[in-house]
Amino acid sequence: MNIANAITSVSVAIAALSFVSGVAAWKREFIGKRQIELAESVLAMFYEAEDVIREIRNPISYGCEGKTRKRAENEVQAESQLLDQAYVVFERYQKRKKLFAELRSIKYRFMAAFGIQAGEPFTELDRILGKIFSSARMLGTHYWQRQGRVTMSEEAFQKHLDEMYKHEAVFWWTGDEEDRIDSRMRNVINQVEKVTKITVEKSSVMSVRLPNPLKKR
Repeated sequence: MNIANAITSVSVAIAALSFVSGVAAWKREFIGKRQIELAESVLAMFYEAEDVIREIRNPISYGCEGKTRKRAENEVQAESQLLDQAYVVFERYQKRKKLFAELRSIKYRFMAAFGIQAGEPFTELDRILGKIFSSARMLGTHYWQRQGRVTMSEEAFQKHLDEMYKHEAVFWWTGDEEDRIDSRMRNVINQVEKVTKITVEKSSVMSVRLPNPLKKR
């Protein structure tokens, strides 16, 4: 091999390595941007979910709420009113269910990008919703129906009240720092923030490094 051919071969090798390196860098940048977009999108949806759950549990109810519930044939008016009151959380959820469906659909993409443990906040969110719905059913079909209508011993009545208040603390948003559901949602948000923190910080760094087209040169 003469010198000219050797130089040509080296040049081709260098060009090939540069190309491969460039593709790898582009791929890392592309994947990084996708992760940043995913992290920001999921974090924003969890923030929204926190607000929506408070809306669902808002103790202020309007007269028309709960009326979409299907009536049983043998329901009396007093029973219907209590069941309708409990159904309010289901009705409000139905109006905002698209958000929770989007979160469920994106869960596995999020886990693929950030690890299996990243799925826990999604699971906990479903548990929280399940807890709210379970308390609503118990209040509407049992505790509120028995209140003042069923004769109980003093001990049984106190137990009834304690359990009813426990479910009402889940059903209604109290707005204070000790609110059980608020506290659980705050933990969920903290988990998502922890998972996405590094990626979101990368986004901030990239934004700082990007040239400002309005800046005078």
